[in-house]
Amino acid sequence: MSAKRKVAELLESADVQIDGDRPWDLKVHDDRFYRRALAEGSLGVGEAYMDDWWDVEKLDEFFVRVQRARIEDRIRTPSTIAQVLLSKLANQQSRRRSRQVAEQHYDLSTRLYEAMLGPTMQYTCAYYGREGQIGSLDEAQRAKLALVAQKLDLKPGMRILELGGGFGELARYLAAEHDCEVVSFNISRRQVEYARRICQGLPVDVRLQDYREAIDEPETFDRVVSVGLMEHVGPKNYRGFFELVRARLKAGGLALLHTIGGNVSRTTADAWIRKYIFPGGVIPSEAQLTRAKEGLLVLEDWHNFGPDYDRTLMAWESNFLGAWPELSERDGLDERFYRMWRFYLNCSAGAFRSRGLNLWQLVLSHGDIPRYVPVR
Repeated sequence: MSAKRKVAELLESADVQIDGDRPWDLKVHDDRFYRRALAEGSLGVGEAYMDDWWDVEKLDEFFVRVQRARIEDRIRTPSTIAQVLLSKLANQQSRRRSRQVAEQHYDLSTRLYEAMLGPTMQYTCAYYGREGQIGSLDEAQRAKLALVAQKLDLKPGMRILELGGGFGELARYLAAEHDCEVVSFNISRRQVEYARRICQGLPVDVRLQDYREAIDEPETFDRVVSVGLMEHVGPKNYRGFFELVRARLKAGGLALLHTIGGNVSRTTADAWIRKYIFPGGVIPSEAQLTRAKEGLLVLEDWHNFGPDYDRTLMAWESNFLGAWPELSERDGLDERFYRMWRFYLNCSAGAFRSRGLNLWQLVLSHGDIPRYVPVR
């Protein structure tokens, strides 16, 4: 069977046609695409898109169908198998390796993130409300901040440990709007610089340190919060993460974990995402998280609003597309970056829309509070 016919059969199982006329059908510009896709799997498909070997009118709709059909599970390349074996042997998220994702991804042009994320600079899933009633990205991001605060049941004067601080908006919000003191750990130099600037004059201590260094803090905290870090912690470090939370959380305290979650336990990420977007990133499963926290903390609440990440990602893409002419000129970003970034945003949106990925918020305690009332 020819490579083209094999690829066509795989795509047909996802209701995608080659050179069809529907918005999610594939348009192939270079016949080398077929062999590359079969030989290299998702890495080859993604790089071929970056090289303009193929296109599709609606990338998000293409990825929804491909991911629902789980085509990637039927293409196992030698490099994929080798990476799985390596991930079982080595700690892919060591302190040294963790800095790679900060330098490669989070230390990109701040203007790129300002244009894409909007005024809240929240690079994590927004919350569009219980009924999905919130209309804009900015409103939904502010609703997410408020949701986190409500779930933590904050009181003025509380001290909060933030593991993975992003651009600092959550720390700023907790300090400015809830009169709390925040100590925030982050290894992205540009994010730390940005966070320190917007938190100036507030009781926020933003540290350019790996989250693991929080274990050396001499005090405990009323609350611990981690939004968007767990995806970079890695399976070999999940237990250590929860041990850190337990050690730093005061008696009677609450911790909140906000993370992307998968339906299947894995030890490594998609090859294309790992190379171009998040080196060392791994999406945790329910089983991995509950096993890692077993005997350490009590799970008070588990909230899934994964469909909101689909909307968040599509809003980010809309912002990115609108800003692209200026970004390409001012920041020297080329056409290959443009295609890489669109591939990233749309394949991620497809994963959430197909329900292959979720967005979870977990609330945890020492088990020493009389009752926790979930907030939505």
